[in-house]
This record gives sequence, structure tokens and C-alpha cells, in this order.
Amino acid sequence: MRLRGAEKEQRDRDRLPQRRHPAHDSSALLKMALRAMRKARGCQSVIRALHEGPEIAPIPQVSEHTQLSWILTCMVRLPRLQHLHQWKAKAAQQKHDGMMGLLTYPVLQAADVLSYKSTHIPVGEDQVQHMELVQDLAQGFNKKYGHFFPVPQSILSMCVLVFYPAPMKKVKSLRDPSAKMSKSDPDKLATVRITDSPEEIVNKFRKAVTDFTSEVTYDPGSRGGVSNLVAIHAAVTGLSVEEVVHGSVGIDTAHYKQIVADAVIEKFAPIKSEIEKLKMDKDYLEKILRTGSAKAKELAYPVIQEVKKLVGIL
Repeated sequence: MRLRGAEKEQRDRDRLPQRRHPAHDSSALLKMALRAMRKARGCQSVIRALHEGPEIAPIPQVSEHTQLSWILTCMVRLPRLQHLHQWKAKAAQQKHDGMMGLLTYPVLQAADVLSYKSTHIPVGEDQVQHMELVQDLAQGFNKKYGHFFPVPQSILSMCVLVFYPAPMKKVKSLRDPSAKMSKSDPDKLATVRITDSPEEIVNKFRKAVTDFTSEVTYDPGSRGGVSNLVAIHAAVTGLSVEEVVHGSVGIDTAHYKQIVADAVIEKFAPIKSEIEKLKMDKDYLEKILRTGSAKAKELAYPVIQEVKKLVGIL
């Protein structure tokens, strides 16, 4: 007897191995939620709202970042920035009419890192080239003014997007598996956001690009779309890629998309719940932003002052 669709999907889910990693404790979950709020567009309106109204004072800003960025910009040549792959890709999308802010943004990133004399930076695989620029700027500054900045090293052992902790260096777009998943992608179906509703997540995975082979396998070279789903599935469950593939034997990609969507929804659920709680407590959010900004400024101020002395501004 043939199983009905819903029964078959439940049977498929039951066949998958159980995830091995326990849920994060409340402290870690709160930190994840706070990081998520800064990344998710849906929550940015909450932070922006903190600036509005006469009863709320402006939140301190860390101007040291932009001050150091200007100094570093004076130390990098135009062709060096024009050869960065993200600039070339986005400038091409804008019909070679990219803005200077986009061109010099990697220098601002470098200032964000060097303002705190950072030594190790967790980054996605797509940011390795930008980290090389950070290293070059640190070395160039040290060569000219004497050793001052540590030369920071990249950490690629974890995914720095939303699927923490996961052995992923880059999450690929659901609509174009050759490109990374990006919050700035104009195709709304390409990126899954923490603030998406379960229905939106299911719809995005249902329309994810795969191929004409129904079997679930992991072969990024020839099956980029399906392999991306497997990688995401492994990341949110804590299973290895091999375990996910083994547990998906006999499941076609159409049903597998639903399984992955359900796993992502389950992973996001406690984070979304924490975000909703935080959105209701604006006083607490304001306190966190003020405290973080003040601490960052405390650390960055002596660094930029010393930089100014070294370059002759002070």
C-alpha cells in the first residue's frame, strides 16, 4: 500500500539520525539573539527606533573606526581595492557604476579590526581576501612607523553566519549555489533570515535550486544546489555531512527540501523567541547598545591617539 504524502514525509523524518548537540544554554542563546538582531533587517527597525523621540538620548558612536579608516585609506593604492573580487562582482551588477563607499568599505573593515589590535578574526571564506588587505595594511603601517599593529590571522573553522556552531566556511544562495547567501541579494528567495516566518522558510527551501536527479548526495562540484541543502542541514542539526546523506537514502529531493526547512525552523525557533522578547524591552536594548559602544570606544580611543602621534597628526 502506498503511503500518503504526509505519512511518507513523517516516515522520512523518522529515518534521519538524531542530532547530537544539545541546545545552547540561556546565556549563549541570549548572545546569539543579540548578534542576530544586529544582522537581521527585520530587527534593525527596533534599534533605529531607539534613536527617535526627544526622551531618548543619542547612543554613543565609535568615531575612532572612521578616523583610522581615513588614515589607512591614505596608505592603500586604488588598483589594490579595485582588484578585490567583491568590488568587481558588485560593480559589475551596478553596470560598473559602483560607489566609493563600496570601494573603500574593506578599508573600514580593516579599521574595525585594527582599532582593537585584534589578533584572530573569525571570517567566512568569502572574506579571506579582505583579511589579506587587513594584514597588508597592518604590515605596511608597521614598516613605515615601527611595529604597532599585530598582524591578525583568519579563523575559518566555524560558520560566522547564523548556523553556529557549524563546520561551514560559506553558506550558498538557495537560488544560485555558485554564490554565497547574502542579505543584500535582490532575490528574496535566495536568503533565509532568522526573522522569516516558518511559512517563508518552507517556501524558500521549496523553491531552492537543485537539479533533475532526485537522490540526495553531496557533490559540490557537480550538484551544487543539493550539496548546499545537505551542508545547511548538517550545520543546523550538528550531524556530519556523511550522516545526513546516509540518513537521506531513499528520500527524493522534493521531500528532502521540506526536511531541511523543518530543521532550520526548529533551529531558529528559540532564537526568534528570544528576539521577540528583546524587542519588547527597549530599555534593556538601549542599555546593551550604550554599554557596548562605551566599552568599544574605551578600547579604541588610545589606539587611534597613538596612531595619530605616529603619523604626525598630534
